[in-house]
Amino acid sequence: MEAKGSSRVQLDFEDMLPKMAEKLGGDGLIRELCNGFQLLMDKDKGVITLESLKRNSAMLGLQDMRDDELVSMMREGDSDGDGALNQMEFCVLMFRLSPDLMEASQLWLEQELCN
Repeated sequence: MEAKGSSRVQLDFEDMLPKMAEKLGGDGLIRELCNGFQLLMDKDKGVITLESLKRNSAMLGLQDMRDDELVSMMREGDSDGDGALNQMEFCVLMFRLSPDLMEASQLWLEQELCN
């Protein structure tokens, strides 16, 4: 992941999204991503903030991430620059962090367009 003005942060984790997509299908995967967003978001603000990500990161197995890594992840996904992740930004970030899933979703899109 790379964000403007920050050093590149490399995360080592097993990419589970392709396995989830295979098992759940496209709609099921999106539903699970939305559930993940709900778990991580600040309930009062309706978005994922750095504070809510720190507080809830253990749910994603990210409890060992340093603050600078979490900040970099937030910046990577924060496309509107408001310092938080809305549901769409979160889902897009999850897809971007999963190269295998990005490739699979491109194939799904091409198949749908050809039908």
